[in-house]
Amino acid sequence: MEFSIKQGSPEKLKSGSIVVGVYEGGKLSVPAQTLDKAAEHRLSDVIANGDMNGKAGSTLMLHHVPGIAAERVLLVGLGKAADFAAKPYLDALRAVFAVLQKTSGKDAALFLTDLAVKDRDESWKIKQAVLLAAESGYRCDQLKSKPADASALRKIVLGCADKPNAAAQQALAQAEAIAHGMNLTKELGNLPGNICTPSFLAAKALALGKAYKSIKTTVLEEKDMQKLGMGSFLSVTRGSDHPAKLITLEYSGGDKKQKPVVLVGKGITFDTGGISLKPGGDMDEMKYDMSGAGSVLGTIQAIAEMGLKLNVVGVIPTCENMPSGKATRPGDIVTSMSGQTIEILNTDAEGRLILCDALTYSAKFNPDTVIDIATLTGACVIALGNIVSGMFANDDKLAKELLEAGDYAHDRVWQLPLWDDYQPLLDSNFADMANIGGRAGGTITAACFLSRFTKDYRWAHLDIAGTANKSGKDKGATGRPVPLLTQYLINRTAAK
Repeated sequence: MEFSIKQGSPEKLKSGSIVVGVYEGGKLSVPAQTLDKAAEHRLSDVIANGDMNGKAGSTLMLHHVPGIAAERVLLVGLGKAADFAAKPYLDALRAVFAVLQKTSGKDAALFLTDLAVKDRDESWKIKQAVLLAAESGYRCDQLKSKPADASALRKIVLGCADKPNAAAQQALAQAEAIAHGMNLTKELGNLPGNICTPSFLAAKALALGKAYKSIKTTVLEEKDMQKLGMGSFLSVTRGSDHPAKLITLEYSGGDKKQKPVVLVGKGITFDTGGISLKPGGDMDEMKYDMSGAGSVLGTIQAIAEMGLKLNVVGVIPTCENMPSGKATRPGDIVTSMSGQTIEILNTDAEGRLILCDALTYSAKFNPDTVIDIATLTGACVIALGNIVSGMFANDDKLAKELLEAGDYAHDRVWQLPLWDDYQPLLDSNFADMANIGGRAGGTITAACFLSRFTKDYRWAHLDIAGTANKSGKDKGATGRPVPLLTQYLINRTAAK
């Protein structure tokens, strides 16, 4: 899908569809007023007849409106003018693209990003329009014998009254890069475990290194990990026939002396639970257990496309968690790369076992900040649902930066406590720690476990178990938290 920003009057713009907003009570937005005047009050007449009341997210398509160059006019409800904030704006965009995807029009012009949205700037409005347009056009049917016909919609113009400035053009370019990164994350998440293996993820990472000169990709094999003493990571992969990989992607966009931000993504390409076998229902969704890894790859691609002036390292520990005669048993004790020993009470708490060694390994890059991203605990879904991701941090400033980036990107996080009071729940009689702390506070004790391997740097943990994918009729990867991570990195670049 192509995107552009164009100055012009809506009635003169030739397009398959022209989109304007109507506030609740039938009040026309300024672009809608312009169309109404050119169409000799056709829009006002429709509203007077009660066909459009302006309720948030409502739509009405008009065809062959006189005095209008576009083939169609799509009216979208914006809700109450006094309450026009982020949610009704996003609801309006979703409704618009749902309708446009069903038309035969190849292009559309939206006169919505000029509208005043409470506490949001022009760049935010542009980014959200692009991301939601891209989301509406995403399909994952490449493995079907007869894929559905592709949508006709190919081009989106964001109309505006004034000449677009440099900030608007930059927002457009950044949004396109983020959309591409999200599509990569979705593609990897939606692929089945028999295709998206650890070796497949490694090949994708190597391909990114070839596509962008700013990215250097390295893949470590199991023998390399054994030399490094990654006993915790290797304990998870023992039951699988697919070899584990430790992937690093070094993006060099900043000064050589600049300390990097390290993104560590959990890459369990399929999680059966191991010997602590999961129930069969919905186990197919365990292909999404590599969504943290997918989000790191998507974020690295996005910032490389932007040419962001920052140094970022992606670290991806990836393997399968399978039961077999070689698999790790509950009660086994392993030694992590840090030298700390772990009693594995539950083999289904495997994400933290691969992450802890990857977090120890991340110290070699002399990082400014380390952020790990993982579909780590079902407890996080119970606590926060599917709306926000859980967030923990050992640094208050870092937590605030992530909260602000998530709020701006509308890819939000909520901070949970990382208090020492929870640490005793991980006590073991036989090792330095257990890998689980019981049912109570499961999301928190998982983060407490990881915190024992991150004492040498600023660190945050994102639990995306509830936000990385959807279930039910809308089953599929969401591409989150690529918008959050990219916005965080954009903000850091701007601050520097």
